[in-house]
Amino acid sequence: MTSKPHFSPAVRAGDFIFVSGQLPFDANMKIVPGDIAQQTTVVIEHLTRILASVGADLDSVVKTTVWLSDPADFAKFNETYAQHFVNAPPARATVGSVLMVPGALVEIEATAYCPLVN
Repeated sequence: MTSKPHFSPAVRAGDFIFVSGQLPFDANMKIVPGDIAQQTTVVIEHLTRILASVGADLDSVVKTTVWLSDPADFAKFNETYAQHFVNAPPARATVGSVLMVPGALVEIEATAYCPLVN
């Protein structure tokens, strides 16, 4: 079993929200089985839930950083990603890397812009 990581899911700094890298974990902190499309969908669902908890949404995201465990998954990842970031795709960097949790195919962190309401 994977131990729960020690970090905040998101931190607000003024009008910006920094969402920590999200992996395709299920409720029991186990990697969701499946291909890159399935894992990407789970990760984006996590991002959506975290952003909603601080009053933002995917349209608020201005930048993402993506790590793929296998660069050969890029085309399928990109197709799935595009289905979720429809209105205004954020700036993005995507790199191939060994991920810290075995079985994880993708990790995504995000920066959102969501002005505080006075």
